[in-house]
Amino acid sequence: MRAAFLALIVVSTAASARTTLGSFDNWAAFRDEQPLRCFAIAQPVRGGGGKWHPFASVGSWPQAGARGQFYVRLGRERRAGAPVTLIVGERRFTLTGSGADAWAPDARADAAIVATIRSARGMSVASVAPTGGGFAETYALKGAATAIDAAALGCARR
Repeated sequence: MRAAFLALIVVSTAASARTTLGSFDNWAAFRDEQPLRCFAIAQPVRGGGGKWHPFASVGSWPQAGARGQFYVRLGRERRAGAPVTLIVGERRFTLTGSGADAWAPDARADAAIVATIRSARGMSVASVAPTGGGFAETYALKGAATAIDAAALGCARR
């Protein structure tokens, strides 16, 4: 599964200059040169049977001064106004966003989410589809901390 995921990332961005920083169990880390950005990324182990290829990521954009930003692409669009809830271990976070995209509402929430990811075994993202049914996507967090660190080092100033 991990090899197929890495192939998907590489094929979908063949035109960009992407460097693989490493593959760590369920997570991988990459660096893009233009614009400079680095990110740790994973696909769900359950759920995600929708319109898009869902993923969760933690990224840094040095030129924008952004570090450790959490982002999730849901496998399907959510109902307008429906909350997106991230559950990491025992903690719950309400994400913001639109359509199938969701992210932490601010830097403080990003930091709390990333810190919790580092110590948890799994996380899930849940919302409500336009038809009214609930859906969730589950992620294994083995390798997440190492991938997050690799991505951060990949964009560290030289």
